[in-house]
Amino acid sequence: MMGDRVTDRPSESRTLPRTFRIERRFCGPPDSGHGGYVCGRLARYVSGSSLVRLEVPPPLDAEMQVTESGSSFELVQGATVVARARPAVMSLDIPAPPTFAEAEAASRSYRGFRSHPFPGCFVCGPERAAGDGLRIFAGPLRSGIVACTWVPDASLGDGKGRVRTEFVWSALDCPGAFSFDFPDKTPVLLGEMAASLRSAVYVGERCIVVGWELARDDRRHFTGTALFSESGDCRACARATWFETPAPLQS
Repeated sequence: MMGDRVTDRPSESRTLPRTFRIERRFCGPPDSGHGGYVCGRLARYVSGSSLVRLEVPPPLDAEMQVTESGSSFELVQGATVVARARPAVMSLDIPAPPTFAEAEAASRSYRGFRSHPFPGCFVCGPERAAGDGLRIFAGPLRSGIVACTWVPDASLGDGKGRVRTEFVWSALDCPGAFSFDFPDKTPVLLGEMAASLRSAVYVGERCIVVGWELARDDRRHFTGTALFSESGDCRACARATWFETPAPLQS
């Protein structure tokens, strides 16, 4: 196991726009934004490692505002707070990564190929084509750990060869949800997510993503995820809280 080492990055908040819109491409459930993507977008306003809590399902194609209070930020639509972000201290024991070939083999047993509550999810939906969704399909590696490979395409880049940070957050999201058992077709939704981005991820880079369950409390699950280079360098890690919903959502 490797202990997490946090490297802070400067805040972008002074140069980022204060309006916010989630394009339909970046959905999780069909009618709301992908949790990791939305968290990553809002986390850009915070300096260093950050924690983002989703208060309501993030709406698609709707203008929202980002408001600031000290070192914290809120994403709001009218009188509704959609999400809150604040600085966080990350503490996470990270398992050693598999090889690229091992992660590729694990991905072939991704349970979402058999049954998926949101098959059009931007990150892990099997109905999304290459170049549209991230197609991150984390399958069982060993007891309690799932893994997959990921090669970011050019549409995720910042124009300088690096993957934009909101897509790194996105990649760290869904593997956590597939690290624990839940009934087929049961929606599992992200409640909050904290992440530490250690170093840049590059377009076209061969990456490995792993997820594991930390604990559970009835329908609430706590998970860890990490993103590695092919050589095993940990580029980013996250911990998250998930909720099983009692019945399928209506689209």
